[in-house]
Amino acid sequence: LSQATTEPPKKKPDPVTSETVVIWGLRLWQVVGIFAIFVLAVIITLCCIFKCRIPRTKKEIEARYAQRQAAKNYADKLDTVPPLNELTEIPG
Repeated sequence: LSQATTEPPKKKPDPVTSETVVIWGLRLWQVVGIFAIFVLAVIITLCCIFKCRIPRTKKEIEARYAQRQAAKNYADKLDTVPPLNELTEIPG
């Protein structure tokens, strides 16, 4: 009932290793490296654009808070100063 065939047994696929060619002749480790560099470049670019710095110490956090408060107070005082043409007398 079952026929004997002369075909060789099916070959198992090669295991995936770091030296396996994945795409465009590049090995797996090269593709992973290129992807990692791309992701790192995007993160660095975003951090430079949006200035998302994380303060390291409690002193730094308090110093930044004090700096913001001082800038806010300075801006509020500038709003109360009258325009320059009202402060100076123009002769004639």
